[in-house]
Amino acid sequence: MKPADILIAILVAIIWGLAFVASRIALDEFSPELMTAMRFTIAAVPCLFIRKPKVAWSLLIAISFTLFLGQFLSQAYGIAHGVPVGLTSVVVQSQALFTIGFAAIAFGERPTPVQTLGIVIAAIGLLMICGTVGYDFSVGAFAVLMIAPVSFAVGNILLRGARGVPMFDLFAWLCLATAVPLFALTLVVNGPTPTWQSLIHMSLTGLICLLLIGGISTSIAYWLWGRLLRDYPPAQVVPFALLVPFVGSAASSIVFGERFGPLRLAGMLTVIGGIAVMVLAKRPEAVLQKTTAEGRVR
Repeated sequence: MKPADILIAILVAIIWGLAFVASRIALDEFSPELMTAMRFTIAAVPCLFIRKPKVAWSLLIAISFTLFLGQFLSQAYGIAHGVPVGLTSVVVQSQALFTIGFAAIAFGERPTPVQTLGIVIAAIGLLMICGTVGYDFSVGAFAVLMIAPVSFAVGNILLRGARGVPMFDLFAWLCLATAVPLFALTLVVNGPTPTWQSLIHMSLTGLICLLLIGGISTSIAYWLWGRLLRDYPPAQVVPFALLVPFVGSAASSIVFGERFGPLRLAGMLTVIGGIAVMVLAKRPEAVLQKTTAEGRVR
């Protein structure tokens, strides 16, 4: 990768890590439903200037409901109900475990032995984290949070059906398809009057947080990440996502004084270690292509 693109990948990881902190601050003013709805409303503004990409509405909605709505709404709910920000950033990244599993089911892509080892390591880490549930947040909040990586993984699988379309255009319209049902949900759950009151009495801090998570973290950062995935093999780009939990945990420790007990810290590090093994392992098709190429040379 070019040095400039390496810096962009690191910048995106930092933005995504800090977005967890911004979300926690915003949730002091907004309900999880309203904050998530505003996040994607801001990120959908480019739809005013760009046409819908050539993707079927059914696929567009399916991706938006999993990759965005399911992931971020459950993430916001978990944080709002006491799950620490640093821990949340680690749990969300466990999507790598579920993505590999779902790819095996949907496409018959069997994980390599090294990837299987990574899955086992990450699963052990999640079990260690589960052992700390109930001390400072509820089992229910953690259960809802676990919807985030599962939805993330399903969205990753569905996203394969939208190959060949402009990444920025696609994500802008995905945000629009997410914002509309989220606002409807907000009005049903919170009511029209409380929703309106929250918006008109929004503080400057709340506005800045919404702009960060909506305009920068969701719109710009996803666009930059998509460009990197377009220009480089995933094996070169995806490992930078491992920085996100470290940034999120460090920022949460500084801003909120978040501390981790020995078991939870060990579980978080184990999950990240397992993800690293999965991400850095060579995929079966990559190994096959290399073997084929070597055979042709010989």
